[in-house]
Amino acid sequence: MRLPGRLSAAIDVLADIETRKRPVAEALKSWGLANRFAGAGDRAAIGNLVYDALRRRASHAYAMGADTPRGLVLSVAVREWGETPQGLNEAFENGTFAPAPLTEDEIARLRAEDHLAGASDHVRADMPEWVDASLTEAWGEDWIAEAQAMADRPPLDLRANTLKASRDKVLKDLRRFNPVEAAVAHNGVRIPAGRGDSRTPNVQTDEGYLKGWFEVQDQGSQIVAELAGAKPGEQVLDLCAGAGGKTLAMAAQMRNKGQIFAYDSDRARLAPIYDRLKRAGARNVQVRAPGPEALADLIGKMDRVVIDAPCTGSGTWRRRPDAKWKLTPDQVAARVAEQRVILAEAVPFVKPGGALIYITCSILPEENSRQAAEFLATHPDFVAIPGHSLWHSHFSGAKARARFSPEGGVALTPHSTGTDGFYVIVIMRNA
Repeated sequence: MRLPGRLSAAIDVLADIETRKRPVAEALKSWGLANRFAGAGDRAAIGNLVYDALRRRASHAYAMGADTPRGLVLSVAVREWGETPQGLNEAFENGTFAPAPLTEDEIARLRAEDHLAGASDHVRADMPEWVDASLTEAWGEDWIAEAQAMADRPPLDLRANTLKASRDKVLKDLRRFNPVEAAVAHNGVRIPAGRGDSRTPNVQTDEGYLKGWFEVQDQGSQIVAELAGAKPGEQVLDLCAGAGGKTLAMAAQMRNKGQIFAYDSDRARLAPIYDRLKRAGARNVQVRAPGPEALADLIGKMDRVVIDAPCTGSGTWRRRPDAKWKLTPDQVAARVAEQRVILAEAVPFVKPGGALIYITCSILPEENSRQAAEFLATHPDFVAIPGHSLWHSHFSGAKARARFSPEGGVALTPHSTGTDGFYVIVIMRNA
Protein backbone atom coordinates (compact mmCIF):
# COMPACT_ATOMS: atom_id res chain seq x y z
CA MET A 1 0.00 0.00 0.00
CA ARG A 2 1.11 3.54 -0.71
CA LEU A 3 0.62 6.47 1.65
CA PRO A 4 -2.85 7.48 0.35
CA GLY A 5 -4.21 4.00 0.98
CA ARG A 6 -2.67 3.91 4.44
CA LEU A 7 -4.16 7.29 5.32
CA SER A 8 -7.56 6.17 4.08
CA ALA A 9 -7.33 2.99 6.15
CA ALA A 10 -6.38 4.95 9.28
CA ILE A 11 -9.39 7.20 8.74
CA ASP A 12 -11.62 4.11 8.50
CA VAL A 13 -10.16 2.59 11.67
CA LEU A 14 -10.65 5.81 13.65
CA ALA A 15 -14.23 6.01 12.40
CA ASP A 16 -14.79 2.41 13.48
CA ILE A 17 -13.39 3.16 16.94
CA GLU A 18 -15.66 6.16 17.30
CA THR A 19 -18.80 4.50 15.93
CA ARG A 20 -18.53 1.13 17.65
CA LYS A 21 -16.76 2.32 20.82
CA ARG A 22 -14.22 -0.47 20.50
CA PRO A 23 -10.60 -0.56 21.71
CA VAL A 24 -7.90 0.54 19.27
CA ALA A 25 -6.18 -2.85 19.16
CA GLU A 26 -9.47 -4.58 18.40
CA ALA A 27 -10.34 -2.13 15.61
CA LEU A 28 -6.89 -2.50 14.02
CA LYS A 29 -7.07 -6.29 14.21
CA SER A 30 -10.53 -6.26 12.63
CA TRP A 31 -9.30 -4.06 9.78
CA GLY A 32 -6.35 -6.37 9.19
CA LEU A 33 -8.55 -9.47 9.04
CA ALA A 34 -10.87 -7.77 6.56
CA ASN A 35 -7.96 -6.55 4.40
CA ARG A 36 -5.55 -9.47 4.23
CA PHE A 37 -3.76 -7.97 1.24
CA ALA A 38 -2.10 -5.48 3.61
CA GLY A 39 1.41 -6.48 4.61
CA ALA A 40 3.04 -6.19 8.02
CA GLY A 41 4.57 -2.83 7.06
CA ASP A 42 1.17 -1.51 6.01
CA ARG A 43 -0.47 -2.63 9.25
CA ALA A 44 2.31 -1.05 11.31
CA ALA A 45 2.02 2.25 9.43
CA ILE A 46 -1.75 2.34 9.79
CA GLY A 47 -1.45 1.57 13.49
CA ASN A 48 1.10 4.37 13.90
CA LEU A 49 -1.22 6.85 12.20
CA VAL A 50 -4.13 5.85 14.43
CA TYR A 51 -2.14 5.97 17.67
CA ASP A 52 -0.42 9.25 16.73
CA ALA A 53 -3.82 10.78 16.02
CA LEU A 54 -5.22 9.70 19.38
CA ARG A 55 -2.19 10.79 21.40
CA ARG A 56 -2.62 14.39 20.25
CA ARG A 57 -6.31 14.28 19.48
CA ALA A 58 -7.17 17.59 21.15
CA SER A 59 -4.47 19.66 19.44
CA HIS A 60 -4.94 18.07 16.02
CA ALA A 61 -8.71 18.58 16.24
CA TYR A 62 -8.23 22.21 17.26
CA ALA A 63 -5.82 22.81 14.39
CA MET A 64 -8.24 21.33 11.85
CA GLY A 65 -11.35 22.95 13.28
CA ALA A 66 -13.08 19.58 13.69
CA ASP A 67 -12.59 16.40 15.68
CA THR A 68 -13.04 14.04 12.74
CA PRO A 69 -11.04 10.98 11.69
CA ARG A 70 -10.09 12.65 8.42
CA GLY A 71 -8.96 15.87 10.08
CA LEU A 72 -6.91 14.02 12.68
CA VAL A 73 -5.12 11.82 10.14
CA LEU A 74 -4.36 14.69 7.75
CA SER A 75 -2.95 16.74 10.63
CA VAL A 76 -0.73 13.84 11.75
CA ALA A 77 0.52 13.30 8.20
CA VAL A 78 1.65 16.93 7.88
CA ARG A 79 2.62 17.91 11.43
CA GLU A 80 4.18 14.66 12.62
CA TRP A 81 5.10 12.68 9.51
CA GLY A 82 6.57 15.56 7.48
CA GLU A 83 4.19 15.52 4.52
CA THR A 84 3.03 18.72 2.81
CA PRO A 85 -0.49 19.70 1.71
CA GLN A 86 0.70 19.91 -1.89
CA GLY A 87 2.40 16.54 -1.69
CA LEU A 88 -0.70 14.94 -0.22
CA ASN A 89 -2.95 16.34 -2.94
CA GLU A 90 -0.62 15.08 -5.65
CA ALA A 91 -0.53 11.66 -4.03
CA PHE A 92 -4.31 11.61 -3.64
CA GLU A 93 -4.80 12.38 -7.34
CA ASN A 94 -2.65 9.40 -8.36
CA GLY A 95 -3.26 7.02 -5.47
CA THR A 96 -5.51 3.98 -5.28
CA PHE A 97 -8.03 4.01 -2.43
CA ALA A 98 -6.97 7.58 -1.65
CA PRO A 99 -8.96 10.02 0.48
CA ALA A 100 -10.79 12.86 -1.25
CA PRO A 101 -8.59 15.83 -2.29
CA LEU A 102 -7.88 18.47 0.35
CA THR A 103 -10.31 21.34 0.58
CA GLU A 104 -9.13 24.94 0.56
CA ASP A 105 -9.92 25.19 4.28
CA GLU A 106 -7.90 22.05 5.06
CA ILE A 107 -4.95 23.35 3.06
CA ALA A 108 -5.05 26.68 4.89
CA ARG A 109 -5.21 24.97 8.29
CA LEU A 110 -2.40 22.57 7.44
CA ARG A 111 -0.21 25.47 6.35
CA ALA A 112 -0.89 27.58 9.45
CA GLU A 113 2.39 28.43 11.19
CA ASP A 114 0.86 28.69 14.66
CA HIS A 115 -1.84 26.08 14.46
CA LEU A 116 -2.60 26.34 18.20
CA ALA A 117 -3.02 30.12 18.36
CA GLY A 118 -5.68 30.89 20.98
CA ALA A 119 -5.89 27.27 22.17
CA SER A 120 -6.71 26.63 25.81
CA ASP A 121 -4.23 24.94 28.14
CA HIS A 122 -5.85 21.52 28.00
CA VAL A 123 -5.71 21.56 24.18
CA ARG A 124 -2.00 22.43 24.23
CA ALA A 125 -1.50 19.70 26.80
CA ASP A 126 -3.58 17.18 24.82
CA MET A 127 -5.49 16.22 27.93
CA PRO A 128 -9.18 16.08 28.85
CA GLU A 129 -10.14 19.45 30.29
CA TRP A 130 -11.39 18.01 33.57
CA VAL A 131 -7.89 16.78 34.57
CA ASP A 132 -6.30 20.25 34.40
CA ALA A 133 -6.65 20.86 38.15
CA SER A 134 -5.26 17.43 39.07
CA LEU A 135 -2.25 17.78 36.80
CA THR A 136 -1.55 21.28 38.09
CA GLU A 137 -1.58 19.84 41.62
CA ALA A 138 0.80 17.06 40.56
CA TRP A 139 3.21 19.05 38.40
CA GLY A 140 2.72 22.74 39.18
CA GLU A 141 3.75 25.20 36.47
CA ASP A 142 5.36 22.41 34.45
CA TRP A 143 2.10 20.57 33.92
CA ILE A 144 1.63 21.43 30.24
CA ALA A 145 5.16 20.33 29.32
CA GLU A 146 4.72 17.16 31.38
CA ALA A 147 1.39 16.45 29.71
CA GLN A 148 2.78 17.06 26.23
CA ALA A 149 5.46 14.44 26.87
CA MET A 150 2.64 12.01 27.67
CA ALA A 151 1.60 12.35 24.03
CA ASP A 152 4.93 11.20 22.56
CA ARG A 153 5.48 7.75 21.15
CA PRO A 154 6.86 5.39 23.80
CA PRO A 155 10.06 3.41 23.37
CA LEU A 156 10.30 -0.36 23.72
CA ASP A 157 11.85 -1.10 27.11
CA LEU A 158 13.28 -4.43 28.21
CA ARG A 159 14.72 -5.71 31.49
CA ALA A 160 17.72 -8.01 31.40
CA ASN A 161 16.88 -11.00 33.57
CA THR A 162 20.00 -11.30 35.72
CA LEU A 163 19.03 -14.82 36.76
CA LYS A 164 20.06 -15.85 33.25
CA ALA A 165 21.85 -13.02 31.45
CA SER A 166 23.64 -9.71 31.93
CA ARG A 167 22.53 -6.46 30.36
CA ASP A 168 25.59 -6.55 28.10
CA LYS A 169 24.56 -9.97 26.85
CA VAL A 170 21.07 -8.71 26.01
CA LEU A 171 22.45 -5.62 24.26
CA LYS A 172 24.68 -7.85 22.16
CA ASP A 173 21.84 -10.27 21.38
CA LEU A 174 19.60 -7.46 20.15
CA ARG A 175 22.25 -5.28 18.49
CA ARG A 176 20.44 -5.45 15.12
CA PHE A 177 17.73 -3.25 16.71
CA ASN A 178 20.25 -0.65 17.97
CA PRO A 179 19.36 -0.96 21.66
CA VAL A 180 20.87 1.31 24.32
CA GLU A 181 21.27 1.15 28.08
CA ALA A 182 18.34 2.63 30.00
CA ALA A 183 19.07 5.98 31.63
CA VAL A 184 18.04 4.90 35.14
CA ALA A 185 17.11 1.24 35.63
CA HIS A 186 20.23 -0.78 36.31
CA ASN A 187 19.23 -3.69 34.08
CA GLY A 188 17.16 -1.74 31.58
CA VAL A 189 17.57 -1.89 27.81
CA ARG A 190 15.81 0.54 25.49
CA ILE A 191 14.95 0.43 21.81
CA PRO A 192 14.02 4.05 21.05
CA ALA A 193 10.69 4.87 19.44
CA GLY A 194 10.75 5.33 15.69
CA ARG A 195 9.00 7.96 13.61
CA GLY A 196 6.50 7.88 10.80
CA ASP A 197 5.84 4.37 9.51
CA SER A 198 8.68 2.70 11.41
CA ARG A 199 7.92 -0.70 12.94
CA THR A 200 8.51 -1.70 16.55
CA PRO A 201 10.56 -4.93 16.55
CA ASN A 202 8.84 -8.07 17.78
CA VAL A 203 11.48 -9.08 20.31
CA GLN A 204 9.28 -11.81 21.78
CA THR A 205 10.24 -14.07 18.88
CA ASP A 206 13.94 -13.53 19.61
CA GLU A 207 15.93 -16.50 20.85
CA GLY A 208 17.10 -14.52 23.89
CA TYR A 209 13.51 -13.81 24.94
CA LEU A 210 12.51 -17.44 24.52
CA LYS A 211 15.47 -18.45 26.69
CA GLY A 212 14.43 -16.02 29.42
CA TRP A 213 17.29 -13.56 29.02
CA PHE A 214 15.01 -10.54 29.11
CA GLU A 215 11.46 -9.37 29.74
CA VAL A 216 9.47 -6.63 28.04
CA GLN A 217 8.94 -4.09 30.83
CA ASP A 218 8.74 -0.30 30.82
CA GLN A 219 11.73 1.30 32.50
CA GLY A 220 9.37 3.00 34.97
CA SER A 221 8.05 -0.37 36.09
CA GLN A 222 11.63 -1.58 36.49
CA ILE A 223 12.51 1.48 38.57
CA VAL A 224 9.62 1.14 41.01
CA ALA A 225 10.41 -2.57 41.38
CA GLU A 226 13.98 -1.64 42.34
CA LEU A 227 12.75 1.02 44.76
CA ALA A 228 10.57 -1.61 46.43
CA GLY A 229 13.89 -2.80 47.81
CA ALA A 230 13.38 -6.57 48.00
CA LYS A 231 16.54 -8.23 49.33
CA PRO A 232 17.82 -11.81 49.19
CA GLY A 233 16.39 -13.89 52.01
CA GLU A 234 13.34 -11.70 52.67
CA GLN A 235 9.71 -12.72 52.77
CA VAL A 236 7.75 -10.63 50.26
CA LEU A 237 4.05 -10.55 49.45
CA ASP A 238 3.16 -9.19 46.01
CA LEU A 239 -0.49 -8.57 46.76
CA CYS A 240 -1.60 -7.50 43.27
CA ALA A 241 0.82 -9.54 41.20
CA GLY A 242 -1.20 -9.70 38.00
CA ALA A 243 0.84 -11.22 35.18
CA GLY A 244 3.95 -10.98 37.34
CA GLY A 245 6.14 -8.25 35.82
CA LYS A 246 7.30 -6.81 39.12
CA THR A 247 7.32 -10.26 40.75
CA LEU A 248 9.89 -11.38 38.18
CA ALA A 249 11.97 -8.24 38.67
CA MET A 250 12.03 -8.72 42.45
CA ALA A 251 12.88 -12.42 42.11
CA ALA A 252 15.98 -11.42 40.14
CA GLN A 253 16.88 -8.74 42.70
CA MET A 254 16.61 -11.37 45.43
CA ARG A 255 18.81 -13.77 43.40
CA ASN A 256 16.25 -16.53 43.98
CA LYS A 257 16.86 -16.37 47.73
CA GLY A 258 14.02 -15.87 50.19
CA GLN A 259 10.39 -16.10 49.14
CA ILE A 260 7.93 -14.07 47.12
CA PHE A 261 4.25 -14.88 47.47
CA ALA A 262 2.51 -13.79 44.27
CA TYR A 263 -1.22 -13.21 44.74
CA ASP A 264 -4.00 -11.56 42.81
CA SER A 265 -7.72 -11.49 43.47
CA ASP A 266 -8.37 -12.15 39.76
CA ARG A 267 -7.38 -15.61 38.50
CA ALA A 268 -7.41 -14.47 34.89
CA ARG A 269 -4.86 -11.72 35.57
CA LEU A 270 -2.66 -14.18 37.43
CA ALA A 271 -2.78 -16.92 34.78
CA PRO A 272 0.23 -15.84 32.64
CA ILE A 273 2.60 -15.79 35.61
CA TYR A 274 3.24 -19.54 35.65
CA ASP A 275 4.83 -19.73 32.20
CA ARG A 276 6.73 -16.47 32.78
CA LEU A 277 8.25 -17.77 36.03
CA LYS A 278 9.38 -20.96 34.35
CA ARG A 279 10.96 -19.15 31.40
CA ALA A 280 12.72 -16.65 33.69
CA GLY A 281 14.10 -19.33 36.01
CA ALA A 282 12.51 -17.67 39.05
CA ARG A 283 12.45 -20.36 41.73
CA ASN A 284 11.70 -18.32 44.84
CA VAL A 285 8.13 -17.43 43.88
CA GLN A 286 5.10 -19.20 45.31
CA VAL A 287 1.87 -18.35 43.50
CA ARG A 288 -1.18 -18.13 45.70
CA ALA A 289 -4.47 -18.44 43.84
CA PRO A 290 -7.38 -16.37 45.19
CA GLY A 291 -9.44 -17.90 47.97
CA PRO A 292 -10.77 -17.06 51.44
CA GLU A 293 -7.74 -18.50 53.30
CA ALA A 294 -5.14 -18.04 50.56
CA LEU A 295 -2.93 -15.72 52.61
CA ALA A 296 -3.97 -16.47 56.20
CA ASP A 297 -0.62 -18.02 57.11
CA LEU A 298 1.29 -14.88 56.06
CA ILE A 299 -0.28 -12.43 58.52
CA GLY A 300 2.36 -10.54 60.51
CA LYS A 301 5.27 -12.29 58.78
CA MET A 302 6.12 -10.23 55.70
CA ASP A 303 9.27 -8.14 55.41
CA ARG A 304 7.68 -6.35 52.47
CA VAL A 305 4.16 -6.12 51.13
CA VAL A 306 4.04 -4.73 47.61
CA ILE A 307 0.80 -3.26 46.32
CA ASP A 308 0.89 -2.68 42.58
CA ALA A 309 -2.53 -1.12 42.92
CA PRO A 310 -5.31 -1.28 40.35
CA CYS A 311 -5.56 2.25 38.99
CA THR A 312 -6.70 4.36 36.06
CA GLY A 313 -3.55 3.50 34.10
CA SER A 314 -3.15 7.19 33.25
CA GLY A 315 0.62 6.77 33.36
CA THR A 316 0.39 4.50 30.30
CA TRP A 317 -1.51 6.95 28.09
CA ARG A 318 1.39 7.03 25.62
CA ARG A 319 0.68 3.36 24.94
CA ARG A 320 -3.11 3.47 25.33
CA PRO A 321 -4.11 6.95 24.17
CA ASP A 322 -7.74 5.98 23.62
CA ALA A 323 -8.07 5.43 27.38
CA LYS A 324 -7.10 9.06 27.97
CA TRP A 325 -10.25 10.34 26.30
CA LYS A 326 -12.54 7.76 27.94
CA LEU A 327 -11.58 8.26 31.59
CA THR A 328 -14.17 10.00 33.79
CA PRO A 329 -14.07 11.49 37.30
CA ASP A 330 -16.42 8.73 38.48
CA GLN A 331 -13.96 6.09 37.30
CA VAL A 332 -11.15 7.82 39.20
CA ALA A 333 -13.28 7.90 42.35
CA ALA A 334 -14.03 4.18 41.99
CA ARG A 335 -10.35 3.33 41.69
CA VAL A 336 -9.45 5.49 44.69
CA ALA A 337 -12.03 3.66 46.80
CA GLU A 338 -10.67 0.29 45.64
CA GLN A 339 -7.10 1.31 46.46
CA ARG A 340 -8.13 2.41 49.93
CA VAL A 341 -9.60 -1.04 50.61
CA ILE A 342 -6.50 -2.84 49.33
CA LEU A 343 -4.20 -0.69 51.47
CA ALA A 344 -6.24 -1.59 54.54
CA GLU A 345 -6.14 -5.28 53.61
CA ALA A 346 -2.35 -5.16 53.27
CA VAL A 347 -1.60 -3.79 56.74
CA PRO A 348 -1.97 -7.04 58.75
CA PHE A 349 0.65 -8.80 56.65
CA VAL A 350 3.43 -6.29 57.39
CA LYS A 351 5.53 -7.41 60.34
CA PRO A 352 6.96 -4.85 62.82
CA GLY A 353 9.92 -3.20 61.10
CA GLY A 354 8.62 -4.32 57.71
CA ALA A 355 7.67 -2.19 54.73
CA LEU A 356 4.52 -1.48 52.77
CA ILE A 357 5.22 -0.42 49.18
CA TYR A 358 2.39 1.31 47.33
CA ILE A 359 2.71 1.60 43.54
CA THR A 360 0.48 2.90 40.76
CA CYS A 361 0.92 3.44 37.04
CA SER A 362 -0.98 6.70 37.40
CA ILE A 363 -0.14 10.40 37.12
CA LEU A 364 -3.17 11.59 39.11
CA PRO A 365 -2.64 12.84 42.68
CA GLU A 366 -5.99 11.39 43.74
CA GLU A 367 -4.47 7.93 43.34
CA ASN A 368 -0.96 8.84 44.39
CA SER A 369 0.06 11.54 46.86
CA ARG A 370 -3.42 12.08 48.27
CA GLN A 371 -4.00 8.36 48.74
CA ALA A 372 -0.64 7.90 50.47
CA ALA A 373 -1.10 10.97 52.68
CA GLU A 374 -4.48 9.71 53.83
CA PHE A 375 -3.02 6.30 54.69
CA LEU A 376 -0.21 7.88 56.72
CA ALA A 377 -2.65 10.14 58.55
CA THR A 378 -4.77 7.17 59.63
CA HIS A 379 -1.91 4.76 60.41
CA PRO A 380 0.44 6.46 62.89
CA ASP A 381 2.54 3.29 63.24
CA PHE A 382 3.74 3.69 59.64
CA VAL A 383 6.31 6.25 58.47
CA ALA A 384 7.31 6.96 54.87
CA ILE A 385 10.92 6.98 53.70
CA PRO A 386 11.46 10.46 52.14
CA GLY A 387 11.31 10.14 48.37
CA HIS A 388 14.60 11.90 47.68
CA SER A 389 16.41 9.64 50.15
CA LEU A 390 14.84 6.55 48.61
CA TRP A 391 15.81 7.67 45.12
CA HIS A 392 19.41 8.53 45.92
CA SER A 393 19.93 5.28 47.78
CA HIS A 394 19.25 3.43 44.52
CA PHE A 395 19.96 5.83 41.66
CA SER A 396 22.40 8.48 42.87
CA GLY A 397 24.28 8.45 39.56
CA ALA A 398 21.24 8.30 37.27
CA LYS A 399 21.00 10.54 34.22
CA ALA A 400 17.42 11.50 35.09
CA ARG A 401 15.70 12.47 38.31
CA ALA A 402 12.20 11.73 39.52
CA ARG A 403 9.74 14.10 41.17
CA PHE A 404 9.37 13.96 44.95
CA SER A 405 6.23 14.89 46.88
CA PRO A 406 5.87 15.97 50.54
CA GLU A 407 4.32 12.75 51.83
CA GLY A 408 7.37 10.77 50.64
CA GLY A 409 6.29 9.69 47.17
CA VAL A 410 8.44 9.28 44.08
CA ALA A 411 6.80 10.10 40.75
CA LEU A 412 8.11 9.10 37.33
CA THR A 413 6.97 10.70 34.07
CA PRO A 414 7.96 10.73 30.39
CA HIS A 415 9.16 14.32 30.78
CA SER A 416 11.25 13.88 33.94
CA THR A 417 12.53 10.30 33.70
CA GLY A 418 11.71 9.22 30.14
CA THR A 419 9.38 6.50 31.42
CA ASP A 420 5.68 5.81 31.67
CA GLY A 421 4.00 7.57 34.56
CA PHE A 422 4.47 5.77 37.88
CA TYR A 423 4.20 6.54 41.58
CA VAL A 424 5.81 4.67 44.46
CA ILE A 425 6.08 5.24 48.19
CA VAL A 426 7.86 3.01 50.70
CA ILE A 427 6.23 3.10 54.15
CA MET A 428 7.96 1.48 57.13
CA ARG A 429 6.07 -0.04 60.05
CA ASN A 430 7.47 0.82 63.45
CA ALA A 431 9.37 -2.05 65.03
